Amino acid sequence: MVSRAPTVAFKPSYMHCSGTEPLFALTLGQLIGEAAEKWGEREAMISLYEGKRYTFKQAQEKADRLAAGLLKLGLKPGDRLGLWGPSASGWYISRFAAARAGLIAVQIDPAYQPPQLQDALAKVEAKALICAEKFKSNYYKMLLTLIPELNDCAELGVEICSSKLPTLKTLIVMSDKQYRGAYRLEDIILSADSEYIQEIHQLQTRIQPDDGCTIQFSSGTTGTPKAALLTHHNVVNNSYFLSKWMGFSMKGAKMCTVTQFCHSTGTCYGIICSLLFGYTAVLPSPIFDAMKTLEAVMQERCTHIFSTPSLYVDLITSSKVHNLIVTTLLVAAYGGAPCSQQLALQMKETLNIKQLCPSYGMTELCGVFSSRPGDSLEQTTSTVGKIIEHYEMKVVDSEGCMVPMGTPGELWVRGHGVMLGYWNDEEKTREFIRPDGWAKTGDQFVLQEDGYARIVGRVKDVIIRIGDKIFPSEIEQFFEAHPDIMEAQAFGVPDPRVGEEICVYIRLREGATVTERDIIDYSKDKVADYRIPRYIRFTNEFPRTAATGKVQKTQLLKKLLSEMNNTN
Repeated sequence: MVSRAPTVAFKPSYMHCSGTEPLFALTLGQLIGEAAEKWGEREAMISLYEGKRYTFKQAQEKADRLAAGLLKLGLKPGDRLGLWGPSASGWYISRFAAARAGLIAVQIDPAYQPPQLQDALAKVEAKALICAEKFKSNYYKMLLTLIPELNDCAELGVEICSSKLPTLKTLIVMSDKQYRGAYRLEDIILSADSEYIQEIHQLQTRIQPDDGCTIQFSSGTTGTPKAALLTHHNVVNNSYFLSKWMGFSMKGAKMCTVTQFCHSTGTCYGIICSLLFGYTAVLPSPIFDAMKTLEAVMQERCTHIFSTPSLYVDLITSSKVHNLIVTTLLVAAYGGAPCSQQLALQMKETLNIKQLCPSYGMTELCGVFSSRPGDSLEQTTSTVGKIIEHYEMKVVDSEGCMVPMGTPGELWVRGHGVMLGYWNDEEKTREFIRPDGWAKTGDQFVLQEDGYARIVGRVKDVIIRIGDKIFPSEIEQFFEAHPDIMEAQAFGVPDPRVGEEICVYIRLREGATVTERDIIDYSKDKVADYRIPRYIRFTNEFPRTAATGKVQKTQLLKKLLSEMNNTN
């Protein structure tokens, strides 16, 4: 008789959340109209640094006039309208106007310089651009390097003829000052007449949920930014189901909007969720400023905030230095990077946060995971929560086969938030979205049997040293447990002998004195020798993206390699 080995049940890393509510068949423009009708005189947006406040009704009326003015200039539904500038009242109204007019809003990072701006506008064949007057630098002067023909314009507002950007016909500046060849935003709003406003109202039943709504560019932290096209269906449904557990329906809810509007989370929490739940979005400053953010929270009694973990570090530091006591924040949401348990405890202690809410998403998918009320500290710091409603997920190996529960692999997702594709880039779209609808994130995940998911890191960021796979997040979390270390960023450095060596950049706490020798001694007997970084550097600040504050590790690597070349 042949004995048989006992069979072990294989539990594949797969999860589907069917949801308790149906999806919406709603456009962003229709949502704006519904919010104005439902919330009316409630404040929708407060820009403290500009001294401007809009109710939901005022925002819709102003947006409709701008939308009508854009149609009067010759724009048509489906045309691409560039929005370039930091979070501001003009950006907010322009985003509403694009949705009401059926235009595809091209949300451009305010930190883009002329070469990046040219690439972005040319890639999507933008017909018009609404821009700020300045953000660190004068935007109009930068535009003159791309469109020198502006110097030849006889009038202030005329059709542009640009050799570098042939599809761009209209330039609108958010400014009271007049610029040659450009319209002023307020003049376009005032130019609207009843005929075009009526056309905007009629458009609301013709624009479809599956029409293109937004083009957002990938962060570019791992390569050239790609233009992701999202539909009304994508952004409306995803914003709702990502945020339904965050307590936004409470009376007096206010979101301190730290992330730039151009980023997917800025659009979600600063604009769309406000329309869905009726809360107020508060803008403290055009670019992240820890002191102004804290002042905004206290002045407006903000109840919610979203940021990356690294920016919470700055808020905690400023709060302590200036002895500011924050008492109103109930929910702190975060994404873009892991949050250590030590930082989470400091957020609760120093900022008096009641609920921590990790989330995970990417430009191409909107949000995918979110925590639930009552999640433990362990769950909110070691996982990104559970998959949101009407989404599927699976974790696969390099061959695309599902791995067992609890085993690392690449995260694939399928659902309502997956983009239509990359604009004018079928090849990259096919690389990201399979024919069966599964989107390949490139992120290494572990799915637990309780439904919670843990991000291990980017597949491309894995450090391979003599065959050993080392995830940067593990190195970072180890060092951030050190009492004198505020923040750590780890990455691989090419090495001809071992493949890659580990480098860690460390930001110390105020007043701390730690040496490289101290770091090595701290690591010994706690981690394997091959996990002790070969390169240890200290820094007072990290290079970050303007839109989200995410650390740019590529810049750190360039800095290290330059230093090594100069030494050699």
